[in-house]
Amino acid sequence: MATIGADRSLMQASISSQNLPLVRRLEAVGFRAWPAASVQYDGSWQVRLTAGHPSNRLNSIVPLDPSDHRDVEIRLEKASRKFEAYGRAAVVRQTPLASPVLIELLRTQNWTRFDETVVMTCDLAEAELPDTLDHLPTHDVGRFVDANLAVEKAPASLKPALAEIISAIKPPSGLFLIENAAKGPLATVLCVQDNDLAGIMSLSVCETRRREGLGTEILTSALRWARMRSARSAWLQVKLSNRPAIALYERLGFRDAYHYCYWQREPR
Repeated sequence: MATIGADRSLMQASISSQNLPLVRRLEAVGFRAWPAASVQYDGSWQVRLTAGHPSNRLNSIVPLDPSDHRDVEIRLEKASRKFEAYGRAAVVRQTPLASPVLIELLRTQNWTRFDETVVMTCDLAEAELPDTLDHLPTHDVGRFVDANLAVEKAPASLKPALAEIISAIKPPSGLFLIENAAKGPLATVLCVQDNDLAGIMSLSVCETRRREGLGTEILTSALRWARMRSARSAWLQVKLSNRPAIALYERLGFRDAYHYCYWQREPR
């Protein structure tokens, strides 16, 4: 399995280096689909911070230009202090848009690399979606947040922050959930349509009900909804270690676009 992961990483490095415009566009729609409470810029670096939620996508330094490595050590230290002010470990998000000079500095300073993630895309015009039970999106943010936290077994204390994040999403969004009258929420997914791109966020299936087709059912509903609203492509992000989820996405026509990972330095 380690060899497969290494081979896949090498393949993606080659693909991404030739398609930086796609990476830039998907990064931009990703920021709009999962908005941080605070965003500051230092050159082409984004410093994203959200006090009430632990998501690394909402709390990281995100370089957006491979050629931007001026005063890299000073800027990294300055950005790291912003995280320390929040009582957080400084985190850098490494995509194909990160400068190799910055990444070498992280290695030299003994930052820890973690959570390799693959961004996948799907041509909705070509996708053959399975004939599953269709679900319509809800407009009740509170209901969706409660369901998502229950399915993921996340602490209820995250509800205000998660509700604020979802309410702050500006592109049209579909909040999908599958519920059972007796057993409660079983699956959730958020679909954010940004012009011709549909982002799949927060896909979760109850741990005791996995491998029953619920993931396929709710994801297919979200993709149908996006396609009916004239989305031409869908995208999502999934940890490289989550092989069952990747297999599901590949069956529905998703293919690798690029990889990213995080680097972390513990608070001093």
